[in-house]
Amino acid sequence: MYQSQALIGITNARKNPPLEQCVWPADAMNNIPDWVYTSQAIYDQEIERIFRGDTWNFVALEAEIPNPGDYKRGYVGATAVVIARAEDNTISVFENRCAHRGAEFCRSSQGNTKEFVCPYHQWSYDLKGNLQGVPFKRGINKVGGMPADFKNADHGTRQLRVATRNGVIFATYSDKTPPLEEYMTKEIVEEFDVPFSGKRLKILGYCRNELPCNWKMYHENLKDPYHATLLHSFLVVFGLLVPGIKSIVFADKAHGRHGFMASAKPDEIYATVAADDKAEMRSFSDNLRLRDERFLDYVREFNSPWSANMMTMWPNLIVQRQMNTMGVRQIIPNGPNSMVMQWTMFGYENDTPEMTRHRLRQGNLMGPAGFLGLEDNEALKFVQEGLRNSSTGNNVVKLDAGHQGTARNLISESCIRSLYRYYRDVMDIRVAEKAA
Repeated sequence: MYQSQALIGITNARKNPPLEQCVWPADAMNNIPDWVYTSQAIYDQEIERIFRGDTWNFVALEAEIPNPGDYKRGYVGATAVVIARAEDNTISVFENRCAHRGAEFCRSSQGNTKEFVCPYHQWSYDLKGNLQGVPFKRGINKVGGMPADFKNADHGTRQLRVATRNGVIFATYSDKTPPLEEYMTKEIVEEFDVPFSGKRLKILGYCRNELPCNWKMYHENLKDPYHATLLHSFLVVFGLLVPGIKSIVFADKAHGRHGFMASAKPDEIYATVAADDKAEMRSFSDNLRLRDERFLDYVREFNSPWSANMMTMWPNLIVQRQMNTMGVRQIIPNGPNSMVMQWTMFGYENDTPEMTRHRLRQGNLMGPAGFLGLEDNEALKFVQEGLRNSSTGNNVVKLDAGHQGTARNLISESCIRSLYRYYRDVMDIRVAEKAA
């Protein structure tokens, strides 16, 4: 991403405090301190308490590894893992780290194999991450080699718990993480099952890009309908999300960590916007028109009131359904000031060729250079740059003040407030006392 006007890689020391100096402002609900996005110590604690904590992390779709021996290289947080389907058809997720000297032994993004062999000293592992072979384990002519009490079973990879739902694979480091459906909560499960009803998926393609921003900003972005009505010309001109249409910004009732932003597009291609609203939205243009209006055709294929639903499942999954383009996005944190986004676009195995072409055509809305994704990427970069070296250190989230969680209006930050209430508890961050 273009950075010639930025002080590349530099964060003011005041924005990178140690944990003991990280104290949330007293008016916690309406303020977010900059160090949440810029502190290395906070980032390190997030990896331990969130990504390796009591959470289910998305790792892959079953359609990516349909056959025994299929595997995919992936991540849980910033930790490299392998997702593999064994001969008995079970799915395993294990760290991509050789028990000998720590090398990442799986180097291909996807493939099919009978075993994984470390390129350094050829230690080999089965499809469940168990150590199988150690070259010259007993030395040569009984000289050298491993000690007599060395057992392969004691030196496998670190293996994670695995759960699946309708073709989507999750993994967790923790034995305390509740069952997947309980973790998701009832309303999130119901919306999740709309695109993932059990129909067999067909992978349509991948995109991958780095965003020079903190990983939590992407969660916020999809709990922030305010920006959507102002930043994205496509959303407002073509009525995908514009003031006045049926919409909701939902936060799960148990924790406020998961959520979705959903809307119902009117049948008309171009939005009808009141003159007063137009004046508030600089991104709206009466002159923006499509040369090929098939681009925004909407084939109603689900029993859902929503034509679009952007779901966030804490901590690393976004399920994207915008009319007939569908996909999952995986957030991979990359330090406090960077994240990688892995996009996987899909349809269904029983789609007609015409429907597949329609999904691919409409897929141009999404992805790193999509008509909707492009603007978010650039805006979040601007925010991170603004935070890292400025003399002030606070963000104000007062829209729709006094409310937390689900909002029925688009000019609200109530879901961002509920997310950070949960975040402070998980991270055990102290809140400053209010002045007398």
